[in-house]
Amino acid sequence: MRIRLIRNATLVINYGDKTFLVDPFLAPKGTYASFPNTANQVGNPTVHLPAPINEIIEVDAVIVTHLHLDHFDTTAIEALPKDILVISQSDTDAKSIREKGFSNVQTLRQVSTIDNISLSQTSGQHGKGEIGLIMGEVSGVVFKHPDEKKLYIAGDTIWCEDVEAAIEEHEPEVIVVNGGAAQFLQGDPITMNKEDIYRTYKEAPDAIIVVAHMEAVNHCSLTRNELKDFIEDKALTVNVIVPEDGETIAF
Repeated sequence: MRIRLIRNATLVINYGDKTFLVDPFLAPKGTYASFPNTANQVGNPTVHLPAPINEIIEVDAVIVTHLHLDHFDTTAIEALPKDILVISQSDTDAKSIREKGFSNVQTLRQVSTIDNISLSQTSGQHGKGEIGLIMGEVSGVVFKHPDEKKLYIAGDTIWCEDVEAAIEEHEPEVIVVNGGAAQFLQGDPITMNKEDIYRTYKEAPDAIIVVAHMEAVNHCSLTRNELKDFIEDKALTVNVIVPEDGETIAF
């Protein structure tokens, strides 16, 4: 298994002889306006891509955990081949993706296996209370293969019972969480903060946790340096990895 963090939640995953692109957010730096009702009013994405788009999209399938801009943007829609397999979280999302010109769109419920790779959908909570309701449905996915470690991509979720249940059911050996503590001016964070990441470790102390969704969109308040200091204070530098954009981790 090789996991390459591109930027934000965008990953290229080599797993069981297949290559997956997860949550493609491919626009140049500053293409989009800042997310509204947030403290740091700068354009998104806030950093450049670490690799050419043509290199990033050389994959067998695309997984879109949900349709927020920073997980499936206009640049990705224009760049991806329209006949590539796109796997979405729901029939509603699949319909929307087809309307953008893609001809081979299925849901995680429909695509349970690709060759010897099994894919299992998980749920999450993209914030608490009213904010969580506004942010809508989100999903994660668990990868399993006879020759690979079990991989759980949690998606845009805070620590919640859904994440706890996914870990208990699937017993993943590698977990990718979306950190950054993304937050609006009102309400709690809508992605994991450092305490959520620590809770994830406590639930899966034998797993390696990879933290994505850092320092790439304007409403993320948790920096890599702050998280690394927290990890060091908790003596978790072996358990929790905070990759830079473009970095590849092999298992």
